[in-house]
Formats: sequence, C-alpha cells, structure tokens
Amino acid sequence: MTTAHVRDRGPALIRIARGSIREALGLEAWPRPDGAWLAEPGATFVTLRQGEDLRGCIGSLEARRALGEDVAANARAAAFADPRFAPLRRHELEVTSIEVSLLSPAEPLPFATAEELFAKVVPGADGIVVEAGARRATFLPQVWQSLPDPRDFFGELVRKAGLPASHPLERCRVLRYRVEKWSEQDVTA
Repeated sequence: MTTAHVRDRGPALIRIARGSIREALGLEAWPRPDGAWLAEPGATFVTLRQGEDLRGCIGSLEARRALGEDVAANARAAAFADPRFAPLRRHELEVTSIEVSLLSPAEPLPFATAEELFAKVVPGADGIVVEAGARRATFLPQVWQSLPDPRDFFGELVRKAGLPASHPLERCRVLRYRVEKWSEQDVTA
C-alpha cells in the first residue's frame, strides 16, 4: 500500500462505504474518490453502528479484490446482508455511523497450550481468526474492548465459529492480524 495517501485513506474509505450504501438505497450517488492505491488489493471490514449498538459488520479476511471495491462491497453487505439484522432502511442511514478497518495479512500464531496462546496475544491490538476444520470465525481488535479477558475472548470466538464452548483451542489453527481503523467521528472531527 502506498504511503503517499496515508492521511487521506480514512476519509476516502469512509466516503466509499457511505456512498455505496447510499447508491444501494437508491439515493443520489456520490463521486467516488480515486487513486492508484484504491486499485491495490486490500482486505477490509465495514462496521455499522447506531449509537453504541452494532447494526452490521461484514468483511474480508484476505485481500482478493481492489481495496475500493472491497470497501464498497463490504459496506453493502454490512447494511443489507448481515444475517443478524434486517436490511438497513433509508430512514436509518442518517443515524448510522460507519467504521472501516483495513486488515494486515493474517499470520499463523503457533502455540502448544491455551495458556501459551493467551500469553502471546496482544489484547486491543490483535485481530484473531480461529479455524477448526471447515469452521472459521474472526474478531477484530475492537472486540477486546467488550471482551478484555483472553479466556472470554477466545471462548466467544470459538462459539462464533459454531464450535462447542468446550472445544480445545489446541485443536484450532489461530491467526492474528492488525488493523488500521477509521470511523466517521474520527475523520469528520
């Protein structure tokens, strides 16, 4: 990712996300930011909130499409395809805030015991992926705010993957990644 646009990345990605949702709702389209950096591969998550409440969160763990396309697609998916919520309606858009997280490539986190794993993670900084067979789930680093204890964090993550709470972490593959995150409140303040 080029560094020439580091300062401008957050506002541009937020604008793409909101514009994509606006277009999907049939509202006036916004001009999309441009730049070669938006054509580079990128993996993002788009999180929607209404006040402090989650309203949708969908993303990509691997950079498989252009960054601008990834943000736009994930914004639409968070607004209209998150199975935990009804599709976003027009009147909700003005009370919905958007956060975009740009993920680094995930790297395996080797460990022999759950205790060793807990000692290796950096709460608040590490995003975590847990895989077991065909099951996989992730928590962005922001989730540490509500689950600061590694036991609770991993317990919820294992459940999110559809595994029983008693499933041993030692039988899982764990990866970690970092994020660069922007929220509308941060970029408009």
